[in-house]
Amino acid sequence: MTSLLFSSIGKKLIISLSGLFLLVFLALHLVLNLTALIGPDHYENVCAFMDTNPLIKVMVPVLALGFVIHILFATYFEFKNWAARPRAMRYAVPTTTKGVSWASKNMFVLGVIVIGFLLMHLCHFWAKMQLQGFLGNEESDPYELVVNLFSKWYYCALYIVWIGAIFFHVLHGFWSAFQSVGFSNSIWLPRLQLLAKIYATVILLGYLAIPVFFLFRGVEL
Repeated sequence: MTSLLFSSIGKKLIISLSGLFLLVFLALHLVLNLTALIGPDHYENVCAFMDTNPLIKVMVPVLALGFVIHILFATYFEFKNWAARPRAMRYAVPTTTKGVSWASKNMFVLGVIVIGFLLMHLCHFWAKMQLQGFLGNEESDPYELVVNLFSKWYYCALYIVWIGAIFFHVLHGFWSAFQSVGFSNSIWLPRLQLLAKIYATVILLGYLAIPVFFLFRGVEL
């Protein structure tokens, strides 16, 4: 069982399935965050719902766990692949291969960018909201946090870089995940690649709308 789990097939299966958790998490998170564009009452009601609804309180940690598993396995096997290469090839600049997208060759780098900003994002939001509630302290006002952060151009710039990395990571990872679990024939693959473009574009535009709205419209508290 262990050998199958850490085999090439097992690796792809785990990374693909856990990657599907990330796709669900991104979509759910986007829908909830877009309510901030409507107004503080809607956004704060959604945050309160997230904190109190039993189903959400179970679902979010499960999705987050899938995300963590995705990160750990992708990092582990990227390192294993790197260590298995001849020393002279580890630092060589990869050549352009016909039919291989830029995103597919840079999935790990894109993932590192996503993780780096995610940690900063958690420090700015989760650590001041859900974590404080868990510790029994007073939570920061969620809408105030959003407005204060996205009124800073440099935070918006970092956020846009993060969303760009997510876009390219998802653009390849979406259809690749389904391909790894068996949807790889000539009929399904083009459909999945089209769905990947649609999903990644919706995620990109949706998340970009948040910093653009608060930065350029100048929402007042």
